[in-house]
Amino acid sequence: MGLNAKAAADVAHVLSEALPYIQRFAGRTVVIKYGGNAMTDERLKAGFARDVVLMKTVGINPVVVHGGGPQIGRLLERLGKESEFVQGMRVTDAETMDVVEMVLGGLVNKEIVNLINRHGGQAVGLTGKDGDLIRARKLQMTTPETADRPSEIIDIGHVGEVESIDASVVDMLVHGDFIPVVAPIGVGEDGFSYNINADLVAGKMAEVLKAEKLILLTNTPGLLDAKGQLLTGLTTTDVGRLIADGTIHGGMLPKIRCALDAVKSGVRTAHIIDGRVPHAVLVELFTDEGVGTLIK
Repeated sequence: MGLNAKAAADVAHVLSEALPYIQRFAGRTVVIKYGGNAMTDERLKAGFARDVVLMKTVGINPVVVHGGGPQIGRLLERLGKESEFVQGMRVTDAETMDVVEMVLGGLVNKEIVNLINRHGGQAVGLTGKDGDLIRARKLQMTTPETADRPSEIIDIGHVGEVESIDASVVDMLVHGDFIPVVAPIGVGEDGFSYNINADLVAGKMAEVLKAEKLILLTNTPGLLDAKGQLLTGLTTTDVGRLIADGTIHGGMLPKIRCALDAVKSGVRTAHIIDGRVPHAVLVELFTDEGVGTLIK
């Protein structure tokens, strides 16, 4: 049974709309931060894997950086270890870091690799330890200063930020037709492992690889204004104004800052997109409308 004329016209329209984007992005690198619902819902997971394989097949080079907070929390709970958070960051002692490394570098990373491979890609999993990929430094956190108490340093253990990225191992994989899947674990000068926010790693990775795009998958439609309308096509100046007037606040701030830094450092565009939309990555890449906030 063939398609009816309307359905056939819709399919043809979608394919022809994608062509200029495929031509424009062929040979370019796109860094995708994978997390949230897209990483836990079975249908969305399969869709994401197919999107990434399709990108590679048409000559675009996807590099995936993934999170795994909920999965870490679940395993810690099973081991009878309390999760403690300070200013949204997980307090990570040496024992917790072992679990983080097992979950991010092992279970989660290999599940994503397996998923991409099952959909016809060739994925290779890495942590920041492989090929000296991510150098970390300990994240310094402080308490807010008040009238009667000065600011104090808080030690939250093995939580880091990116010191530097040596992407030669990622480059080698990309040019060997593999899809790199990176867990956000770095190594400090002290030889210790550090857990790093995946958005930050994706942003830095995009900078170092001189990526065409940075795509951050979230559980929100993108950046919304005070009336709940989606904001897109923003310049770095627009974003600065929205941070100043409080439109961008809370959990969206670090994501936007990371996107902003990437764009200021030469990544052409950054996208904060709704990972709850099936095939969100393809829709954002290959259609005129897209499904999130574009920063250029």
